[in-house]
Amino acid sequence: MSYCRQEGKDRIIFATKEDHETPSSAELVADDPDDPYEEQGLILPSGDINWNCPCLGGMASGPCGEQFKSAFSCFHYSTEEIKGSDCVDQFRAMQECMQKYPDLYPQEDEEEEKEKSSKDLEANPMEASVAKEEKGSS
Repeated sequence: MSYCRQEGKDRIIFATKEDHETPSSAELVADDPDDPYEEQGLILPSGDINWNCPCLGGMASGPCGEQFKSAFSCFHYSTEEIKGSDCVDQFRAMQECMQKYPDLYPQEDEEEEKEKSSKDLEANPMEASVAKEEKGSS
């Protein structure tokens, strides 16, 4: 005999062998590729770009979203021998836009340089102060 019991938030269902001998009457619903609540990847089944994909990190909706979409679309749909080689202008426009918002889009070189200089200061405080004095006397 099958039965259910509740343990806190969990519901435990015990089924008998006889319960499993009867075919299920549950109807499976096919996945709808256009379901806005269904998680999709970067590329939708239709081949289009999913601008809502969390993998884009909000780039498509920021202040440079239109430039990002233009550059990314160009690269995605590029048929050139070297993929994306026809998208230089779009990527340049995106880069120029991003440089206007350094707080939102920090440059990797700047980040690495800041980290390196702060580590250098921690490791060699005397060398850092000598370097500052040399800059000041020039």
